[in-house]
Amino acid sequence: MEKAPVLYDLHESVATLTLNRPDNRNSMTPDLLDAFADAVQRVRKSQGVRCVVLAGSGTTFSSGADFRSQIQRDDGSGRQPNERSFAMYTPFLSVLDVEVPVIGALSGHAVGGGFGLALLCDIRVATRDARYGANFARIGLHPGLGISYLLPRLVGVPRAAELLFTGRLFNGDEGVEMGLFTRALPHADVLPEAQRLAAEIAANAPIAVRMMKQSLYRGLACDVRAAAWQEAYAQSATVQTEDAHEGIAALLEKRPPLFKNC
Repeated sequence: MEKAPVLYDLHESVATLTLNRPDNRNSMTPDLLDAFADAVQRVRKSQGVRCVVLAGSGTTFSSGADFRSQIQRDDGSGRQPNERSFAMYTPFLSVLDVEVPVIGALSGHAVGGGFGLALLCDIRVATRDARYGANFARIGLHPGLGISYLLPRLVGVPRAAELLFTGRLFNGDEGVEMGLFTRALPHADVLPEAQRLAAEIAANAPIAVRMMKQSLYRGLACDVRAAAWQEAYAQSATVQTEDAHEGIAALLEKRPPLFKNC
């Protein structure tokens, strides 16, 4: 396995970006985030890319934040709390700048920020027995990465409310039923199917496909970055609470949290 945090492969107009920190469940560490942003820029500068596949090495697509490392990014410039929260998600949000279709090959679990990255994809192929969801409420945090904006638009407000307020996780088959994923397959079949679908898209007229993507999201008035910016205020506020400290500690210690509403 190569050591680069994100692998880049271009084959017949399909670029595959692979999160490559399986030992850390492809979590949002600084090196992975920076490498991901660089890989997206490489895609955007390439004239030959007609479709992109996002994948994760190992058994996890991405577990989101690395709570042993950081859940906000601080470059020492005196950023406000909400700016530090937003900076954590800026590299993943760069997916929104990709003009060609992006397919999430969710060959493993996608939780928290990793689930948010999956939602930023145009199409998602899931693993049947993997776990997915936004578990923020269970650790005392507000979601980020535009999750509270995207999820209700994909599954409807009542179902999104249930998933967000309970923080429960679900498998690939349930995600298909909700309309989040186009299909759920055994782990070994997810990436090949995503790449097959990408090749099918790449074989079509590239200008037309790019314009279709623009029209699709323009029609939905999609402004995920603005939503993620507003989320950053709420998330940075919850980061300071005792409940968040307890929730994160309970997660790391693998025990039920005891929240005190403070």
